[in-house]
Amino acid sequence: MTTGFIDTPHWPWLTVALAAVLLGDALLSMRPPAFIRDCLDGVRFPRDWWWILVVIKLVAVAGLLAGLHYPGVGAAANVGVIAYFVCAAVAHVRARFLGSTFWVNCLGMLGFAVVVLILSYL
Repeated sequence: MTTGFIDTPHWPWLTVALAAVLLGDALLSMRPPAFIRDCLDGVRFPRDWWWILVVIKLVAVAGLLAGLHYPGVGAAANVGVIAYFVCAAVAHVRARFLGSTFWVNCLGMLGFAVVVLILSYL
């Protein structure tokens, strides 16, 4: 019986995997290694605002994990992750910063988040 709401994920391990990768990304971003610094500088994201990316990723992790038990929350968080990486991709394209960090990290995470949404919630 459906309630009209988006349910919890069909394959919870996929959502947990996305949350784990985002958590790792957030932890790395607290003291960014060279490849993250180069990426953020490459898209000309102001250093004074780098902290907000950590917050966004941690909120996404919390939403993804809460969505394992609360219908709709995980799907909404997953859509938010997709929106985050779409914005990151746009920033890369606008800055013409299209090296390996764009193709592997940015588009890789975007693709992963889309696959998780499709397989887990649709």
